[in-house]
Amino acid sequence: MSHRTIDPETVVTLGVPNYTHAVASEAATRWLHLSGQVGVAPDGSTADGALAQCRQALANVAALLAADGMTVDDVVHMRIFLLDRADIPALRVARGEFLGDRRVASTLVLVSGLVDPAWKVEIEVVAAR
Repeated sequence: MSHRTIDPETVVTLGVPNYTHAVASEAATRWLHLSGQVGVAPDGSTADGALAQCRQALANVAALLAADGMTVDDVVHMRIFLLDRADIPALRVARGEFLGDRRVASTLVLVSGLVDPAWKVEIEVVAAR
């Protein structure tokens, strides 16, 4: 199965790393929708700072993908909820580490709060294989 990015000239290019406007999944037979993942480690501790929380949330995503026999290569969409606009650079660093040179459809929403006031980011993912 392959994923094909779609960025037509009729839609503005945003120039955001790891971003594409759309992803077509050819011959996908299995879809995995992950609930929002936050920067909380398996031991229940919350990572300190935006970059650490983004990295932990994405590590949780990777663990869930692996639990269903998938990898980052199967990710087709990310929806990210972030508390502070100033944390966008940290998010982009963590996302770049996670995705490498892959581009996925994504949405970034700035929100006023998450369930736990210590949380700075929540990341939902859709994967297809």
